[in-house]
Amino acid sequence: MPYNGKYNPSNQDAYKLSRAKIELFLNCPRCFYIDRRFSIRRPPSYPYTLNSAVDSLLKNEFDYFREKQQPHPYIKKIGINAIPFQHKMLEQWRKNFIGVSYLHKETNFHLYGAVDDIWINLDTNELILVDYKSTSKQGDVNLDAEWQNSYKRQIEFYQYLLRKNGFLVSSTAYFIYCNGVKSNKKFNEKLNFKVKCIAYVGSDEWIENTILDIHQLLSKSRVPVKRKHVIIVFFVIVLNH
Repeated sequence: MPYNGKYNPSNQDAYKLSRAKIELFLNCPRCFYIDRRFSIRRPPSYPYTLNSAVDSLLKNEFDYFREKQQPHPYIKKIGINAIPFQHKMLEQWRKNFIGVSYLHKETNFHLYGAVDDIWINLDTNELILVDYKSTSKQGDVNLDAEWQNSYKRQIEFYQYLLRKNGFLVSSTAYFIYCNGVKSNKKFNEKLNFKVKCIAYVGSDEWIENTILDIHQLLSKSRVPVKRKHVIIVFFVIVLNH
């Protein structure tokens, strides 16, 4: 049975490793090590309840077309021959802390991540990963900001998991990006959105080496030193000589 929490190198059971923790490793290996080896976590961020509400409404809407096995208007607008994907595991794949999972045998990591939605291309039988995003900003939404690289890695990790489960997966994914309109003169108890479907061609080539690097780090008995500390020590040594 896979276990969570503190990583124990001597434990023979599979260790649960989520997409969010892999992202933490990429951002700060030291923070990741302290989190996984000592269960000392970063302070949690505020819950994005409005974003979660938008996610739920989009899921409900796509499920309506999933049941009918018809393309959603957004899919028609993109111009691909696809419909929402039906599968007995879909509800599990969407659940936080469960998601799509895969046992990485080389490291004994139980990798997992919860998807927002999956479509299927009827011409190629490829699965298409879909992620919902919501914001409220001036101008058009895009994926050009450096901080949005985490969104791209997120979708690539989901593509990787589904491929490891034996599915044929398209490299092209879609972000359904909802931008809340703030310029209306009246509220009228409604929040309107401009919705944009952004195509993104992903690559999961980075994932295998990253998982191996994580395993190597967690197997160590010492907390990794921040690079800037190493630089400071180097200059102190130079100055003393």
